[in-house]
Amino acid sequence: MLLKDKVDAQLPDKQARFSRDRSCTDRIATLRIIVKQSMEWNSTLFINFIDYGKTFDIADRRTLWKLSRHYGVLDNIVNIIQNSYDRLLCKAAHRGQLTDAFQVKTGVRRACLLTLPLSSSDRLDYEDHDI
Repeated sequence: MLLKDKVDAQLPDKQARFSRDRSCTDRIATLRIIVKQSMEWNSTLFINFIDYGKTFDIADRRTLWKLSRHYGVLDNIVNIIQNSYDRLLCKAAHRGQLTDAFQVKTGVRRACLLTLPLSSSDRLDYEDHDI
């Protein structure tokens, strides 16, 4: 079983996340139905959007490693990912010139397996899990 499949299997169906069988179009259609029904029933509706792009930039890696282990990702897999981040150096381009290499200690690459816990708001409240 793939790591993503293992994590997805633990997420509740009510969790609006993007996966192989849940596209952006599906989510927009669902939201339109909810808004339409709310208007028909003359009920109050609150909608909250979270910019997960920012979450990827500021995520605390140590917490993500703990969450990954907590949700069953094998230690050796987490260790491999952790080691790749521990050695990661970045350079910035400014006016056509690259800066010296520097280490970034927060955030994750958006396509990284380590970002799986970020795909669920249930997992963002790690204090409930004593992590």
